[in-house]
Amino acid sequence: MKSLKQRLEGLHSDHRRIALGAMRVAFFLLLGKAAGAFKEMAVAYRYGISEAVDAYQFTMVMANWLPITIVGALSVVLIPVLVRTRSEDRSSRARFLGELQGWMIAVGTVLAVLIYAAWPWVLQFAGQGLPAEAQRMSTELTFAFAPAALLTLMTGISAARLRAHERHINTLLDSVPAVVILIWVLLATTVTVHDVGPLLWGTLVGYLIQSVWLLWLASKADGMWGRPRLGFTSHQWPDLVKAAGVMLVGQVAMSCVGPIDQYTAAQLGANANSTLGYASRLLSLLLGVGAASVGRAALPVLADIQSRGDAGRARSTALKWSVLMIAGGAVVTVAGWVLAPWGVEFLFQRGAFTANDTVAVASVLRWGLLQMPFYFGVLILVQLLASQNRYRIMAAIAVANFLFKAVMNVVLAPIMGPEGIMLATSLMYALSYSCYVVVALKPPAAATASR
Repeated sequence: MKSLKQRLEGLHSDHRRIALGAMRVAFFLLLGKAAGAFKEMAVAYRYGISEAVDAYQFTMVMANWLPITIVGALSVVLIPVLVRTRSEDRSSRARFLGELQGWMIAVGTVLAVLIYAAWPWVLQFAGQGLPAEAQRMSTELTFAFAPAALLTLMTGISAARLRAHERHINTLLDSVPAVVILIWVLLATTVTVHDVGPLLWGTLVGYLIQSVWLLWLASKADGMWGRPRLGFTSHQWPDLVKAAGVMLVGQVAMSCVGPIDQYTAAQLGANANSTLGYASRLLSLLLGVGAASVGRAALPVLADIQSRGDAGRARSTALKWSVLMIAGGAVVTVAGWVLAPWGVEFLFQRGAFTANDTVAVASVLRWGLLQMPFYFGVLILVQLLASQNRYRIMAAIAVANFLFKAVMNVVLAPIMGPEGIMLATSLMYALSYSCYVVVALKPPAAATASR
C-alpha cells in the first residue's frame, strides 16, 4: 500500500497543488467548524429553540446578505486578477490594493448606515411573521450586524489577497466570531432567553478581531499594507469592474436564497426560523469541511493554469475533481442521513434544547443532506468557469437557480414546513450541477467564442 505522501508525489503538479491546498483548507476548516459547533452547543444550551434564536438567525442572514454578496462576487473575479498582478512592480500593486481597500471602506460605511436606517422596513416586510419580542431583539442585534457589514468587506478583501498566494489561514480565522460568541455566551451565566446581549457583543467583537487579524496577515503575504485611497487610476479596474458587475448579478440572485428562506420560515410561525437555523448551521459544518476546502484551493491553481495558456489542462483537472467530489458527497449524504438524530442530540440536546427539538432539527437536516453530492460537485466547476472568465454564463445559471428555488419554496414549504425549504435547496443544487456540467463539457475554444 502506498503512503499518502507517495500518492501525492505521483500526481501531476497541478493536481498536487489542489490536493495539498485542499488538505490545508480542510484542516483549518475542521478546526474552525469545531469552534462553530461548540458555539452552537453553547447557544442551544443557553437559548434552545426560542425567540432569541429566531431573532439572531433572522438578523444574521438579512443583515449579512448584501455584504456577503459583494464579497462573494468580488472574490471570484478578484483572485485571478491578484494572481496575475504578482509579477507586476511593487508601486503598481500598492496603488491597486490601496484603491481597492479605500473603496471597500467607503462602501462598507454606507452599508452600515443603510442597515441601521432600513431595519424597521426589513422587519415590516420580511420579518412580519416574527413575534413582537423577536422583532425587538432583532432591532437590538443590528447594533452588532450593521458595523459588521464594513468589517465583512475588509475581511473579504484580505482573504482574497491571501488566497491569491495560495495561503488559506483565512479559513481558520473564519471561526473567530464564533469563538468570541462562544466565550461571551459561556461567561454570561445570569442571562435569560430574552437577553441577546451576549450574542450582540460576541458578534461585534469577533468580527472586529477577525478583520484586523486578516489585514495584518494579508499585508505580510503581499509585502505591503496598501494604504487606503479613493480612485480608479490602476489599470486593473476596467476589466475587474466589468467582470464584477456581471458576477454581481448572479451573486445577488444566489444570495437571495438565504433571505427568502428566512422570509418563508417566518411565515410558518414561531420557532421555524430557529429550527431551520440549527439544521443549516449543522449542515454547513459538513459542506464547509468537505467541499469548500477543494473549492477554495482550486481557484488560484486553475487561474494559474489558465494564465499559462493551458485551457485544456484546467478543464480536465476540474472535471476529474468534480467527479471525485460527487462520489464523496454521496457517501457523506448516506452517512449523514443515518446519523442525523444522533448528531443533533450530541451537539445540541442539553439545557433549553429538548428531545422534541432534536427530532424537529434532525428531520430538517436530513432533507438538507440531499444537496451535498451536487453542492460538492458544482463548487469545483464554479472555480473552472471563474478561471476562464465566463461570468455571464455563471450569472445566468445563478438567476435560473434562484427562480427555481423561489418557486420550490412556495410549493414545498406550505406542505412540508421547514423540511420543504431544505428540499427546495437540494433540488436547486441538483439543477445547478446539471447546468455547470453541460457548460464545462463544452470545449474551451468553442466556449470562448460564444462569450
